[in-house]
Amino acid sequence: MEQTDKLETREITELTNELTYRRYLMNKGTIRNLFSKMTIPEYIALHTIAYECDKSSIYSGRSYLKDLAEKMQLTIRQTSKMAGSLKDRGLLLWSHDGNGSEGTYVTITETGRKLLDEQETILKEFYEKVIRKFGKQNLIDLLQLMKQLDTVMSSEIEEMEEDNYGTSEEIDD
Repeated sequence: MEQTDKLETREITELTNELTYRRYLMNKGTIRNLFSKMTIPEYIALHTIAYECDKSSIYSGRSYLKDLAEKMQLTIRQTSKMAGSLKDRGLLLWSHDGNGSEGTYVTITETGRKLLDEQETILKEFYEKVIRKFGKQNLIDLLQLMKQLDTVMSSEIEEMEEDNYGTSEEIDD
């Protein structure tokens, strides 16, 4: 094992605490203040739905709840609840194919598109300043590293769940 790969317990603890703290600050911090008319998950959902509508003529602007749940890493129940709330506010239309067993989908309304555009303008203005100060390439590098980290963390979580599942199976036998 290379010297750089060898981490002492104290270093792991310090890195773990710093990463957890930084994620906490990102989730808690100023970004939430930029969202007054919708939550961050609602923004991501509307953005995803609008993007699918714009790029895919195959589904006629439909975003299936199953696909949205998968993309947002939410359960169908959580996604349905959020979509219901957005529908109640007039931001989405909710429908289904056939009798409903073939797929439930949402489409963005003009009101939803307008609110999404307003939110995107707020975010663009904020991040334009951040990118100017932080540097475009720094941000690109950071996002690539975050994606890599997310992949590794997701893999570790899956392994932990498999280990726990395997353990509970062994106990049941």
